[in-house]
Amino acid sequence: MKVKTNHLYTVDLLNSILPISSDLIEYLHEKMKFTKYKKGEHICNSGEYCDKLFVLQKGLVRGYFSSGGKEITTWISCDHELVTSISGFFNRKASRENIQCLEDTSAEYLLYDDLKHGMEIFPEMVTIYRILLEQYYVHAEDRAFLARIPGALERFRYFNTTYQRHLLKRAPYKYLASLLAMRPETFSRILNEFKEE
Repeated sequence: MKVKTNHLYTVDLLNSILPISSDLIEYLHEKMKFTKYKKGEHICNSGEYCDKLFVLQKGLVRGYFSSGGKEITTWISCDHELVTSISGFFNRKASRENIQCLEDTSAEYLLYDDLKHGMEIFPEMVTIYRILLEQYYVHAEDRAFLARIPGALERFRYFNTTYQRHLLKRAPYKYLASLLAMRPETFSRILNEFKEE
């Protein structure tokens, strides 16, 4: 029996990483749910438990925490990326960060228990999970490196050479400035200098 996959975006995404069996496709159709969020809405708040792993179909989402009355953006993700609270989802603890939609966002999600059960019965799911974790760690290394570059101009240059540069055309500048640990006016000045080159 051939399982229809056209209405489940995640199946297409996973198939692009590694061909998956019809049994796993059927499992995902059974377990995954579709959801939508409005711009400004939170997927998760600090202190809450996040038991969902989201696959963004379309949208823009940021992670942030509050410190000294300021919001510090730690990451920004968009279409085709996975999103969750790392501390909340994987450690089964209250989330340390907030996850907010910067655009109207549509996503599919899988519950933690369903992910774990799926990995127990579908070997290809374990392989895909490993590949996705490797990609996440590469992106996390980029963010960690970015945060430790001492000068604002150098941080911007590094950001402009990584996979994240596409966010310059999409994310609000105040959140990009926060991500790059600089004041919004500094970000705007540096951006204008680059545009003039």
